[in-house]
Amino acid sequence: MSDTTISKKNSVYSQDIEHLNFSKTESNQTPYPNKHELSEGSKWSRFRDSFKPAQVSYELDSEGNQVIQTQGALKRDLQSRHLQMIAIGGSIGTGLLIGLGGSLATGGPASLLIAWGLVGTMVFCTVHNLGELCIEYPVNGAFSAYATRFVDPSWGFAVGWNYALMWLIVLPLELVAAALCIKYWNSDINPVAWVGIFYIAIVIINVFGVRGYGEAEVILVSVKVMAIVGFIILGVVLVCGGGPTGEFIGNRYWKNPGAFNHGFKGVCSVFVTASYSLAGTEMVGLAAAETRNPKTTLPKAVKQVFWRIIFFYILSLTFIGLLVPYDSPELLGNSGSSASPFVIAIKSGGIKVLPSIFNACILISITSVGNGAVYGCSRTLQSLAEQSLAPKYLGYIDSKGRPLGALLTSLGFGLLCFLSALSNVSEVFNWMLSVSGLATIFSWFSINLAHWRFRGAWKQRGRTLDQLHFTSLTGIGGSIYSMAFLTLVLGVQFWIALIPVGSSKPNAKNFFQNYLGVLVIIVFYIGHKTVTKNWKMIISLEDIDIDTGRRFNNAELMKLEKESEEEVVVGEGRLRKFQNIWRLISK
Repeated sequence: MSDTTISKKNSVYSQDIEHLNFSKTESNQTPYPNKHELSEGSKWSRFRDSFKPAQVSYELDSEGNQVIQTQGALKRDLQSRHLQMIAIGGSIGTGLLIGLGGSLATGGPASLLIAWGLVGTMVFCTVHNLGELCIEYPVNGAFSAYATRFVDPSWGFAVGWNYALMWLIVLPLELVAAALCIKYWNSDINPVAWVGIFYIAIVIINVFGVRGYGEAEVILVSVKVMAIVGFIILGVVLVCGGGPTGEFIGNRYWKNPGAFNHGFKGVCSVFVTASYSLAGTEMVGLAAAETRNPKTTLPKAVKQVFWRIIFFYILSLTFIGLLVPYDSPELLGNSGSSASPFVIAIKSGGIKVLPSIFNACILISITSVGNGAVYGCSRTLQSLAEQSLAPKYLGYIDSKGRPLGALLTSLGFGLLCFLSALSNVSEVFNWMLSVSGLATIFSWFSINLAHWRFRGAWKQRGRTLDQLHFTSLTGIGGSIYSMAFLTLVLGVQFWIALIPVGSSKPNAKNFFQNYLGVLVIIVFYIGHKTVTKNWKMIISLEDIDIDTGRRFNNAELMKLEKESEEEVVVGEGRLRKFQNIWRLISK
């Protein structure tokens, strides 16, 4: 690095430090207590005091160049390894491990690859666009806050509440599904007993705050990843005839019963399921406000999306389609673990013990999704309260950085899991889920719309992309493509909901169970407009605030850092130069 660059950086840093000292001197706020103060008193008193409101403190960010005021703020306790696991495991849940069976039966193996492949391209664009926004503005609530800021407060209200409602309902659903997994081994025990055990486990995890959520995800996602990798290796062996039966399978089931089922309509129905199964990929955006150094860790997590979709989904779908025929009667069972195509594939290969092991992995996966549901719901509700779009108590954050009001609301709603004692529980949950059944699609659409509007405002102010820490690989083109694709999915969903696969007549009950979410979000949107009497459809580009909330907005220092990194690359040997170029690309 040249002496000129070093001196310039030192000058800029010194200005920031002077600003820091001035801020500390002028502020009359009380900082966080020191370690000795925290250690005083009994364990019970410290635990009790942790629920008191968060105090005010000032901190430097990881580069020592900006003042961060943490009043009522979420704790930035997530490290790189936590974020990596959240990014990897966010979308590996019941949609892949269990729901895949219904899609295979409806559309056939070729439909799986077509639908998940195309939806995967949209998710890739969406997560990159979200990453650009989150790295620049690591605020609570992520895309809900971006919708309010860059699009319209009423749209942010509708999308945020719809997304929060989805996770409110998903939590009890996942707890019931976990209890059903236990019935694979013993169907005599009442599932309510198991539901209670899983519920208590999730409560305990969330008592430890975001650090507890991160550590739990590291463990749970590691198990999920090992299970998927193990299945892919086993799939290669079984397809090639290396199983206990020694029977070569190859592409037999692609020929008989065939690659497609129910023709074009079957493919369309799988599009909808694929969109639902990839829900959770946006969770990495919610974690941005609780990440220690989002500028460094978020780009790495975002860039994993492509490889995660290719490896975990496409390879898994390929081997499921090769090992399980779409007309297998086991695929048409209930939503318990016995209907998982992974378990069916292992059992058909003649392996006796492994199905139980994989069923345990499915159980762990479901627990992980339930844990993520509490996290996603609580952070969204807290963000809505912070934007004055929800009751004030939902915005309460205690001294440990836990959004206590939102957490209690999410966990309280999770008590609906004990409805599993009812005989018609599936019917109850289906109608509850229909309220926010399209929440993920609307959230993804909102992310891309906010990114498009942000880029417009950024350009309108004369800013350049070089002033952004991270730029989406797909840019505005990716936003437009994603919005168009999601609009197409909504149209397909309307068709499938009105006239289900295998039917030639409209079905009112099926329509409302699958499309009620559209009506709900319209009611939220119009309701907020009516109450606020703000009938302006969208915020003008001139009125969009692009500076408040930026974690690091010193353009001169950022430019000098990029120059210094480039100088390091130029000054190295060929091998070292290649390593540094790769480091800059993957950063």
